[in-house]
Amino acid sequence: MKMEVFDPRACSLGEGPLWHPLRDQLFWFDITGNRLLSRKENVPLEWSFSENVSAAGWLDEERLLIATETALRRFDIETGEHEPVCPLEADLPENRSNDGRADPMGGFWIGTMAKQGGGPKGAIWRYYNGALEKLYGGITTSNAICFGTDGRTAYYTDTPTLKVMRQALDAEGWPEGEPELFLDLAGTGHKADGAVVDAENHFWTAQWGSGRVARYTPDGVFDRAIEVPGLHSSCPAFGGPDRRTMFCTSALQSIATPDEAQGLTYVIADAGVAGQDEHRVNA
Repeated sequence: MKMEVFDPRACSLGEGPLWHPLRDQLFWFDITGNRLLSRKENVPLEWSFSENVSAAGWLDEERLLIATETALRRFDIETGEHEPVCPLEADLPENRSNDGRADPMGGFWIGTMAKQGGGPKGAIWRYYNGALEKLYGGITTSNAICFGTDGRTAYYTDTPTLKVMRQALDAEGWPEGEPELFLDLAGTGHKADGAVVDAENHFWTAQWGSGRVARYTPDGVFDRAIEVPGLHSSCPAFGGPDRRTMFCTSALQSIATPDEAQGLTYVIADAGVAGQDEHRVNA
């Protein structure tokens, strides 16, 4: 199985694909290009920002909650106008937002990281009921934030550790107890980037530098993979009318001599399984 081009606009760091279930529309980001991108009825759409933008959740049919390097912002899709909801590490100019996703209880999880790398300077935060709280600190590259079908399980990774962690959640979506190891990629040659969980509770992760999206069972056993022409495949998303379509972003970043396949956004019409709808952010 191999993906085909969904959108030919090359992204320096494509990330954060989100299928809006009310609009039947995909949104995604070029983080370091400061862009939000989309397509509607095969027409390319694009919005520019004055800072890095990386991830979103949907608030209603007209608005998204967007993570930038300094804040969570409420974004109007039709007008392109946006306003701050709360600061996000605005006192740390060396950091930016990275991977993020809404949880089943309506909270929004967002990871941060240093813009230039250089160690565990980031964190994973949760925005819920009007307040932003830190969940985990000492993160180098936050990724793979997604949620199980039971509504009480979260996943995340600090990519350089090569370990994906699983976290039990309480009834309000807060971490309950300590995280446990779900997937150890040491020795496989693969690194977990963005991830989603499908309707059968299997975990799919884009694997940076491997040009693929890989599926793992609830026990962390490799099941299968879909090839992505972009070497730095960065994050998958399920969408389409039956949620069986899979999209995947990719990046030009860190490729010395990129060819025309790098940095594009890809699609496969049928991934062989349906995904979950993205949860609504309560904000």
